[in-house]
Amino acid sequence: MNIRQVYPPRFSLRIGDAFVALALVAFLYIGARLALGVSGSVAGPQITLDPITLPYYSARSLLRMAAAYALSLAFTLVYGNLAARNRRAEMVLLPVLDVLQSIPILSFLPVVVLALVNLVPAGLGVEIAAVILIFTSQAWNMTFAFYHALITVPKEMREAAAVFRLGWWLRFRSVELPFATIGLVWNSMMSWAGGWFFLMAAEQFQLGDKDFRLPGLGSYLKTAAEQGDLGALLLGLGALVILIVGLDQFVWRPVIAWADKFNLQTVEDANPPRSWVLDVLSRSALLEWLGRRTLSPAGERLDAAMNWLAQAAPHRGARHGHLLRLGGWAVLLVVVALIVYAGSRGITMIGSLGLGDWLTILASAAATFTRVLVALAFALAWTLPVGVAIGMNHRLANRLLPIIQVVASVPATALFPVLLLLLITVSGGLSLAAVLLMLLGTQWYLLFNIIAGAMAIPQDLKYTTQSLGISGFERWRSFIVPAIFPYLVTGLITATGGAWNASIVSEYVLFAGTTYRTLGLGALIASSSEAADFPMLMASTLAMVIIVVLINRLFWRRLYALAEARFHLD
Repeated sequence: MNIRQVYPPRFSLRIGDAFVALALVAFLYIGARLALGVSGSVAGPQITLDPITLPYYSARSLLRMAAAYALSLAFTLVYGNLAARNRRAEMVLLPVLDVLQSIPILSFLPVVVLALVNLVPAGLGVEIAAVILIFTSQAWNMTFAFYHALITVPKEMREAAAVFRLGWWLRFRSVELPFATIGLVWNSMMSWAGGWFFLMAAEQFQLGDKDFRLPGLGSYLKTAAEQGDLGALLLGLGALVILIVGLDQFVWRPVIAWADKFNLQTVEDANPPRSWVLDVLSRSALLEWLGRRTLSPAGERLDAAMNWLAQAAPHRGARHGHLLRLGGWAVLLVVVALIVYAGSRGITMIGSLGLGDWLTILASAAATFTRVLVALAFALAWTLPVGVAIGMNHRLANRLLPIIQVVASVPATALFPVLLLLLITVSGGLSLAAVLLMLLGTQWYLLFNIIAGAMAIPQDLKYTTQSLGISGFERWRSFIVPAIFPYLVTGLITATGGAWNASIVSEYVLFAGTTYRTLGLGALIASSSEAADFPMLMASTLAMVIIVVLINRLFWRRLYALAEARFHLD
């Protein structure tokens, strides 16, 4: 381990932070103005509980998830690479990513849906809004993990790339991307599991007499719950579980087994991850022929094209740099002017709130903050030992991971009505149910990151600690926690953001015609969304964003700096 001393960066707020906050207000204001243009009732699709429709609904939900994941992966590779490769870009991109992952996207759902419906045909607008919502639940976690992997590439690997004089593309494809693959795969699994949570919310969205539901498993489950049809509810959950199990066996398990070849270890693991699907595919003569005749030549052409672009870019930049800079400044000035105008109008709208409204926001923020801390403490208490045990024992991983993947992918929103029925009669039942929903929705962020960190520990380091007789608490303190620390920080950051997001659907619940709510910022956002109270929606959303960003700056960023400076596997 690299153990040189590191001093955490001092907390500071910059002009860029204020501008990002103003841009957020501008976005909310523009969305609110577009949303006000949608008038009258909107009829939604007819959701039938006939079991024969389940394959169709499952396919629709799966396509939305796949589209969002493809968008998230492309965003991760580009954004994370830019932030890790360019220090100037990092100074801008990381604060922006801080704000983006802090935004409670569920509070934006009404504004985004109504705005898109006003801009594009209703059906397409709602579909785009659903994909955007799922994208925001997947992309930030993957980007943080990918960025952190790129900045912690071992020194000897970077030196080898320099010795062979690899260009930026070959260095990225043959050194940096392989090193980041294991973490990216595990965070992809976790992001996909978290995406089900937001997919259910997007497919069930209704606002007064405006019905924006989408045909899918989310709408099927909600309709079954509203009608009290227990048989249909179980069928819907069964279809969801079958879909999740199929994805685990035919997608994630093969990818995990394939990614294990990128593990940094000099000693072969006795129980590497295995997948029967990957074994079958590896013996396929047709796939071998396709890879030799199409994939390999395509990869070579891509390498040649990217190298040519890398060599030609400086020359093109020298010829057209002046015009590009002028065009860039012109676009920037237009964007800044729009943000300043819309942001000032948004601030004026927020200014209409009274002192009582602000006191309500503060009390609600304190209540939600307490629930987030409780949920995070419970999640860390069980995911740390379990995740390390699974990640350091591949035999145990092969047995438990399919089960964990299924359980993690079942959206907590589908189980929430059951929790609510069990706890609603207990004193403080809704507050307890809210904490449980936060726990169900965020614990997997921690678990999957911890498993990925434990699996990335080289086998020879494990044998070294055993030969030195290091065990018990000392082994955890001096070996396990430092080794998984970067992954643990990523998991804590994304779990915290997920808990704040989950508060919006856990503190304010509509069930069987009755509204249940408890004091909290999530309840305030949800109720103001339903009432189309845009000043309160903007103020409470900004309050949540500011709180999460401050936590990131005061605490999480210092841990990131510590992980980057001290906990490299060098």
